[in-house]
Amino acid sequence: MSAAIMLHIHKNYVLDENQQPIAVQIPITEFEKIEEILENYGLVKLIEEIEDEKRLSKEEALKYYAALKAKNVES
Repeated sequence: MSAAIMLHIHKNYVLDENQQPIAVQIPITEFEKIEEILENYGLVKLIEEIEDEKRLSKEEALKYYAALKAKNVES
């Protein structure tokens, strides 16, 4: 059984000279939590995608993801 956890995000809107919102600032800890959630979601999807091939363990998926992330940083 999985429970949905709602993450409360404290937002500060950045406005332009016409008082129109152009950006949002959030605390770094909340940004890092969002990043972690997205990375975990991506790992789950990666594991599911290769169902037809050899299924990756969590450790293998983490290594593969780290390699992809490093490759993207180098680009």
